[in-house]
Amino acid sequence: SPAKEIFYCFGCHKGGSVFNFVMEIERVPFPEAIKIVADKVGMPLPKMVDDSRFEARRQEADIVIQLNSWAMEWWQQQLESSNEARIAREYLKEREISQETQTAFRLGYAPDSWDALSTFLRNKGATQEHIDRSGLVAKKEDGPRSYDRFRGRLMFPVLDAQGRPIAFGGRTLKGEDAKYINSPETAAYVKGRNLFGLNLTRDEIRRHGFAILVEGFLDLIVPYQFGVRNVVASLGTALTPDQVKLLSRFARKVVVNYDGDRAGIQAAKKSIEILLAEDLEVKVLVLPDNADPDEYIRKFGVSEYQRQRAQAQPHIQFVIESALRDRNLHRPAEKAEAVEEVLPYIRAVKSRIQKREYFDMAMDALGIDRENVNTSAWRRELWQMVRDNRNARPNAVQALTRRSEATAAEQRLLGLLFADANLRREVLPMLKEEDYEDLATAPLFKALFELEREGVDIDFDNLSRKTEGDAFAEKMIPMVLMNSSLHGSNEHYVAEQCVWTFRLMKVEQRIEELRRELAIAEREQDSEKVSRLSAEQSQLSSLRQAMLQPQAETASRVR
Repeated sequence: SPAKEIFYCFGCHKGGSVFNFVMEIERVPFPEAIKIVADKVGMPLPKMVDDSRFEARRQEADIVIQLNSWAMEWWQQQLESSNEARIAREYLKEREISQETQTAFRLGYAPDSWDALSTFLRNKGATQEHIDRSGLVAKKEDGPRSYDRFRGRLMFPVLDAQGRPIAFGGRTLKGEDAKYINSPETAAYVKGRNLFGLNLTRDEIRRHGFAILVEGFLDLIVPYQFGVRNVVASLGTALTPDQVKLLSRFARKVVVNYDGDRAGIQAAKKSIEILLAEDLEVKVLVLPDNADPDEYIRKFGVSEYQRQRAQAQPHIQFVIESALRDRNLHRPAEKAEAVEEVLPYIRAVKSRIQKREYFDMAMDALGIDRENVNTSAWRRELWQMVRDNRNARPNAVQALTRRSEATAAEQRLLGLLFADANLRREVLPMLKEEDYEDLATAPLFKALFELEREGVDIDFDNLSRKTEGDAFAEKMIPMVLMNSSLHGSNEHYVAEQCVWTFRLMKVEQRIEELRRELAIAEREQDSEKVSRLSAEQSQLSSLRQAMLQPQAETASRVR
């Protein structure tokens, strides 16, 4: 109502003054809403006492934005009509960027000239001092003169949430080492405080209730052109808390869709922590073949992209899978690494209930079972660390995830091998590294092989030398040496039985792993994975039964 100077929405039932309206639409606090309204109507705000420094900074920012506006318009004209810009037009055609999209994002072309832009800005009335402070030029190293920062590049303007040009990114078209160069910080632009494309996509983000977060300019522009418009880009840099605060004004849910290569995965994981710190709900989309959104949509179409997006993983599932990749959880050190990799993403969750749920999911997947006597204590202590938001002490996780005792089979076999050189020569060829590499006593077995190969005595000094620095081995050596007993004629069979027991343990450990993996696959309704894991579980169960028979026969001979 213009007469009453109020608004009311019959859909959401919100109403109020023009300031309330701006606060809702722009998702800004009251002081920022006042500034926006004042700028719209051209009304100067009263100056605060001792506010001269702020006012000078604001005026300089306004000048930078004005120079950026002139540069943006001039670069647009160059892209549309200059002969030199043909290479840029061909590049955009190859990437299937339409004229309408080029106009929407105000794309341009910076001529390959040292001073063409500077000359244009001076002709528009800009002083050299203002040009030098705008970020549009760079100073020469050997003198006071400056030159155009962007030359021979396709230009991507960075606009703030109100649509004002605050910075630029320029892409080379000639294979230069610096693929992209970006504006430096100025009075109008501080790195890490803005999101590319938000001025065009914020309403769609608000309407959908979630944002898709991508990395680069084209990762946003191509989806936008094909109708995916609830998307923002982090300007090719690591996501910052300020960017997340800005994004959270428009949505509380985010789908992170960075490149699927190693660098993209690491960037996604860093982003997850920052998003969780602002209590946002986070999912992660890794496209097939590690494709980026730009190439995937152009190759397979927007419908297939949206189908993939609908299957985005909850952040904890993505983090767990990343931690498990290329790691053997039977090795204590690798299990500790996996646990340490996952814990920060659980600790960052604000909700106590969600934090506990994610913790249980992670511990189940990492094989720290609450029902297992050996691991239940570790699990309780790890939860206390996470619950209390305590960072683990150095080596604390390694200590927790390393089994505190060797099995009777390990101790018995080591005792026999330490005690009898003849038995050692007969049994060691039976052992393979895969039989013991996952055991807590692996350093002792390795020392045994090395000493036997060197032809030196198997005694306390030599074993200690070979396992120096391993606290668990230091504790085990005297125990095994003291408990070594003289063997009789049948000790070979006992040793052989221990080897078989190791191998049986290996199979049973994998069966237990499969049980956990099946539970996760069933929870995720991944029928293909369930089928594959079930087949492996069936094969290993049959192998276990086959291994138990000769073991039983060996045991009967010993009796």
